Amino acid sequence: MSQKLHPNVEKVAAVLREHGATGEIIVFAEATPTAATAAAQLGCEVGAIANSLVFDADGEPLLVLTSGAHRVNTDLIAETAGAAKVRRAAPGFVREATGQVIGGVAPVGHPAPIRTLVDVWLEEHEVVWAAAGHPHTVFPTSFAELVRLTGGTPARVER
Repeated sequence: MSQKLHPNVEKVAAVLREHGATGEIIVFAEATPTAATAAAQLGCEVGAIANSLVFDADGEPLLVLTSGAHRVNTDLIAETAGAAKVRRAAPGFVREATGQVIGGVAPVGHPAPIRTLVDVWLEEHEVVWAAAGHPHTVFPTSFAELVRLTGGTPARVER
């Protein structure tokens, strides 16, 4: 990581170091805004990509770290989160909650803690890849480390 990193990526890197995470951030020449593009760049299964999806849960942000192989069931996560209504958040809501843009939202490095659900299916992969605050960046981690780093709740997020 000798090159100059985007400020969001610097924040994510600082949080990872602070929490003892050992995975190094990888910077791609091209954006990897979807699980499929990230998996193709990394040469891994799409299911090993931890998509960071922000939802609006009764007006509060809810971060769902889901396997790239899954579609989130909003009824299920609403039930899990105890929310009356959950919907995909608008880009402005995502940026306000995370300080990051859709396609590069990291599990950490946000202005304030965000309630987080971590897809239990990610535990099937020894190495899980998550965005690092910018659409050109990812870092390796694990299910257990994601739960620890985010203070997240392991949960089923798809039926």
